[in-house]
Order: sequence, then structure tokens, then C-alpha cells
Amino acid sequence: MPTVSIITITYNAERFLERTIQSVVAQQATDFEYIVIDGASKDKTLEIVKRYESHITSWVSEPDQGLYDAMNKGLHQAKGQYVWFMNAGDELYDSQTLANLLARIKETQADIYYSDALFVRDDGGSQSGIPVGLRSKVTPHSLPHKLTWHDMALGMKVCHQAFVAKRAIAPDYQTNNLSADLDWEIRCLKAATKIEFLPFVLCKYLIGGLSVQQHRRSLIDRFKVLVTHFGLLTTLRNHIQIILRASSFKKQ
Repeated sequence: MPTVSIITITYNAERFLERTIQSVVAQQATDFEYIVIDGASKDKTLEIVKRYESHITSWVSEPDQGLYDAMNKGLHQAKGQYVWFMNAGDELYDSQTLANLLARIKETQADIYYSDALFVRDDGGSQSGIPVGLRSKVTPHSLPHKLTWHDMALGMKVCHQAFVAKRAIAPDYQTNNLSADLDWEIRCLKAATKIEFLPFVLCKYLIGGLSVQQHRRSLIDRFKVLVTHFGLLTTLRNHIQIILRASSFKKQ
């Protein structure tokens, strides 16, 4: 059983997928498996997958019911002790990232590991995006070093690609909610007994994903997730703070 399962979800991502795969291939570690779940892409995505097939533990290309249905497929295929989602366009931060993570896992065996993420924007399809800045600096989401599920009351504190969880505590994703990653992180945090902040960056995150493309629905779905975990009155009260925080951040 590998220690870590790295899972990439992709659909018509020929512009971005290779940078993700190459960031995995470059890792100075071997104790992992790499899974690619494709939603029956119609572009050259599968050509890229087949080009790197010797570096991919398993892959599948078939129709799905959306991003989170595909993520559930990856979760169900995973055999690793920990699961780590790195979707098309995102990258492991550098070639030592996985080795550094594995060293911490060997030493501490936490249920969850998390860190900051470097935001990058598309530069036209080269092998890496243009750095924008650390998520904790370029968004209103500060990053606590002693994270609990209660910290999620004002939104997603940790980038999903900078969040590594034991497979044993990882639930399925909601498939009809664009903020299912927030719900998933909260559920993982609720189930965890040991949560560890990593003092190194785990990933480069390509901004402009599905939730950004469907922003209004994403906000509504986020509200539903927060109500589920924190209650309606608390969530309404917190959203006043979220709005004020966002307005203050934009003025900076």
C-alpha cells in the first residue's frame, strides 16, 4: 500500500494537464501512486495521459456526472494511506514537496496535513503559470497554524490542493454542490484527531476553476454548506463579517 495517492481530475484539459503530470514525475520520492480520472475528454487530453502512462499507476476515461463525481471515483480507486487531489493545471510546488511530506508523515502520522498554496495564473499554456502570490496573502483567507473545523465558519481556510487527508477519514464528496470541497474539508477535520500545519508550500494552484466560472451558484452552495455545519443564524451572522472582510480586503 503506498503512503500517498495523488489524484488528478481532468476534462478537456490539454492546455494544462502536462504541467500537472510533470510536477508529479519530477518528485524525488517513490512511495506514492498516481491516479488520473478523465471525464471522456474530446481534445488531446488522452494523448498526454498515454504519453506519460509509464508514470501513471492507473487511469480511466469515461463520462461522469461532474467534477465531484469524478473525485469520488478517484477516492474509491485510491489505495494509499493518504489522498491528495492535484487537478489539471495545478502542480506540486517543487521536486522535494512529496519527499518533505512523506518525511512528516513518517514522523508524526497525523490525520491531516495542510499548508499554504501559491496562486498562479495561466500564461498561455507554458509549463508553469505566472505566480500571483500565496493564498493567505492575496485573498482574505488567513491561514491558522492550529486548524480546526470551526475555522471554516467564514469560508475555506485551506486550498483544497494544499490539504492531504487520511483516506480512512475521507468521506465522499457531494456531487450537486459547487462548494463540495469545503464540505469535504470540514467533514475531514471533524473526523480528525491530529491535524498538522506544514511549514512549506504544498502546491501551485491555477486560479479560475469551476467555482470561479460559476461564481454566483458557488456562493449559494457555500452558504448551504456552512448552514449544514454551523446553523442558519450563525451563518447569517458570519456572512455579514465575510462581506465586510471582503470589502476591506479589496480596498487594501
